[in-house]
Amino acid sequence: QVQLVESGGGLVQPGDSLRLSCTASERTFNNFNMAWFRQAPGKEREFVAGITWNDLKTYGPDSVKGRFTISRDNAKITVFLQMNTLKPEDTAVYYCAADRSTTPWRGFSQKIRDYDAWGQGTQITVSD
Repeated sequence: QVQLVESGGGLVQPGDSLRLSCTASERTFNNFNMAWFRQAPGKEREFVAGITWNDLKTYGPDSVKGRFTISRDNAKITVFLQMNTLKPEDTAVYYCAADRSTTPWRGFSQKIRDYDAWGQGTQITVSD
């Protein structure tokens, strides 16, 4: 079973940047679509960004487009989320997830239910 470990969270000020990392436990990860989700206090978990097994990228809320960039390094079996110009509304627990049912013909999903391997989450707090 693929295990995912996130790192890179923390407390930052508005306007700062952070890069999250999600490292998988085995190289089968390189065959999966991957995504970042986040959950703010009192809110539902939402899709933030995703990257397909063949490196196509998609982003969720308009508020992150142009500020967040997802990437992956298959040699390191790691997916990254570069977050620039952070805002207080970006405060949340960020989760990395893998779609272990990825196939070349199924397409990319932004739905939580399609991801069956999750990291433990990493807290990001953006505050003065």
